Amino acid sequence: MASNGIADKVAIVGMGCTRFGERWEASTDDLLLEAVAECLTSASVAKDDVDAYWLGTLSSGQSGLTLSRPLALADKPVTRVENYCATGSESFRNACYAVASGAYDRVMAVGVEKLKDSGFSGLLRTDPPADGTAPELSLTAPAAFSLLDPAYCTRYGVDPDAMREAMTHVAWKNHVNGARNDKAQFRAEVSRDKIEQAPKVAGRLGVFDCSGVSDGAAAALIVRAEDAYDYTDRPIFVKALALAAGSMRGGLDPAYDFTTFPEVVAAARDAYAQAGITDPARELSLAEVHDCFTPTEIVLMEDLGFTERGQAWKDVLAGDFDSDGRLPVNVDGGLKSFGHPVGASGLRMLYESWLQLRGDAGPRQLADPRLALTHNLGGRPGGCVSFVAVVGNERS
Repeated sequence: MASNGIADKVAIVGMGCTRFGERWEASTDDLLLEAVAECLTSASVAKDDVDAYWLGTLSSGQSGLTLSRPLALADKPVTRVENYCATGSESFRNACYAVASGAYDRVMAVGVEKLKDSGFSGLLRTDPPADGTAPELSLTAPAAFSLLDPAYCTRYGVDPDAMREAMTHVAWKNHVNGARNDKAQFRAEVSRDKIEQAPKVAGRLGVFDCSGVSDGAAAALIVRAEDAYDYTDRPIFVKALALAAGSMRGGLDPAYDFTTFPEVVAAARDAYAQAGITDPARELSLAEVHDCFTPTEIVLMEDLGFTERGQAWKDVLAGDFDSDGRLPVNVDGGLKSFGHPVGASGLRMLYESWLQLRGDAGPRQLADPRLALTHNLGGRPGGCVSFVAVVGNERS
């Protein structure tokens, strides 16, 4: 990839995030207002002082009017974007580029999704007409991601019981972390026995192996790096933004074995080059990754370079990615416990990074974090989009 990047050219100076969950009492408008209000307050900025807005939502609104109407914005440019489960990250990426280009001084990236009111128990989406050559699209998301489990065991000779134990540890870890997060959808620890005995959804994936379907919104205020200290004494600087879109050929390619997301590998490689990172497992302080299903997080540890191929399940069981491990992963509970309102998830990951890098994460605060990675993927094994960002609390 030939991305030049915008390392240290822009900074986050304010953020906001709603509580995620079954927000029956709140409309899409309410969620947007809540997240934007917290974001503006954190930077002591008025909404009219924001030059432009980017809104990410998969299915909770059309056009920028979805945001301009509840905020009563007067003729401000509002751009609505969508990129599957990387939608919130897409709004952030485009907003950052707008500031880095010099087009605007202050912009806001917002993400929102209202899934619980749809009447469906899972993610509501409609695939466009196709020619039938993408067989993976006929599978539900749990079914598609459940293929990672047996494929991983086969390729690396992992005993299925050991893999099941590792998947359980991912769910257990993320619920432990979510229990310390008052904005998470699920705020209670869950025992390993309960996780393993839960009703099956697809393959060996049980209820607790799947991320929460939820409502929520999040927002970030972005300015030029040289102006950041005019707004806050603890800004967060953007080091890397990388996006990769796959060819959707995995389902037809005999060489694809469902033990990796090539798009994640490509996005991570690009992000590390932009940020000057050569050893992510040692240089990063924390990571927020797209744990849509428990085997996904295991595979991502390898795709993101946090461990060697075939080693992630061992490192998971060793506690390497627990909040007190060598590289804490999903310390806010992740999609699994915090919830997954599609348009907001990428910005929610940045919100946790914002809190941690500023020392504001309360009972889950890590010791002296410096660099954080956020990762989204949208789609499914064999064809997806992948986003990776790196942010830090010091400007090089």
